[in-house]
Amino acid sequence: MATQYYDSKNHKRVYQSLTNRWIRFWMRHAGFSGFGRMASLFVSWVAPPHKARVYLAKMNPRGYVEPSAAIYHSKLRLGANVFIGDHVIIFENRDGGPVDLGDRVLIYRHTIIETAYGGSLTIEAEASIHPRCQLNAYKASIHIGQGTMVAPNCAFYPYDHGMSPDKPIRRQPLQTKGDITVGSEAWLGVGVTVLSGVRIGDGALIGAGSVVTQDVPDGGIALGSPARVVKMRSELK
Repeated sequence: MATQYYDSKNHKRVYQSLTNRWIRFWMRHAGFSGFGRMASLFVSWVAPPHKARVYLAKMNPRGYVEPSAAIYHSKLRLGANVFIGDHVIIFENRDGGPVDLGDRVLIYRHTIIETAYGGSLTIEAEASIHPRCQLNAYKASIHIGQGTMVAPNCAFYPYDHGMSPDKPIRRQPLQTKGDITVGSEAWLGVGVTVLSGVRIGDGALIGAGSVVTQDVPDGGIALGSPARVVKMRSELK
């Protein structure tokens, strides 16, 4: 009697082929409708997690929204091939303005986006927001330019609480110095905080842990709390 050997390589090849067919089939139906969210759930059963799923957004102009993402925003507008990761929250609070995500924008897991009191958010094409960032567009807008990279744990706050001594801070009205604007192809390191009325220029670099309270010019390298420009990228060899 001939001995039969288990062909593990062939088994893996067949499994991978079936997996790819499953993904391609359901990604044709993925989207924001109830059925589209269900299709994304079916894809998530077999697709690798986290950044390995970015390629799914390229398979459908409607992009890929993780089943665990919480979308509660009536003015959300998505470009083509947008990726929204695990447990992202996009929330419309009182009088919140629109959220516009451009083509091929990447929003990674556990990021929270909120708009309220007339504030709005625009993220231009091919920008990426990495895990656990907080973007609260209250009272003023946040605008992030094309191709800009925002590292994990960054925070954008274009508003503040009043601090007058006659009432508790939690009862004070919100106030703002103006919009936050980040230019194109900039890079914000881990844990950067950007406050109201600030413009970060095209191609600027903000060091990890910095607190940006004033403008940074195009191509500037800024570090510290508060952040100060220490060099220009044009000076680098």
